[in-house]
Amino acid sequence: MDAKAVGQRIKAAREKKHLTQEDLAALIEISPTHMSVIERGAKIPRMDTFVAIANVLEVSVDSLLVDVADYAAGSVASELSAAIEDLPHDEKMRVLKVVNALLEK
Repeated sequence: MDAKAVGQRIKAAREKKHLTQEDLAALIEISPTHMSVIERGAKIPRMDTFVAIANVLEVSVDSLLVDVADYAAGSVASELSAAIEDLPHDEKMRVLKVVNALLEK
């Protein structure tokens, strides 16, 4: 498992919610030092801690594990959908053309 990549995604999600490590640690009832260790990828959190992090950050667990779990592909589709959701129609169509071009063999 690429613990560093997972930790970086946790950090990015935390920053997106405008939370400090201390804030997140308090919300999931762990020490700020432990939160730092998780974000640096030095230690993989226990499952209950990992789920608590995802719940507080309002992200799916598979979005944090997207390059670790073989079956997290739904998360990639969700991220792509969210990224283009607010685009104007013509830009959405341009993205669709690019995706179709990439999928052609």
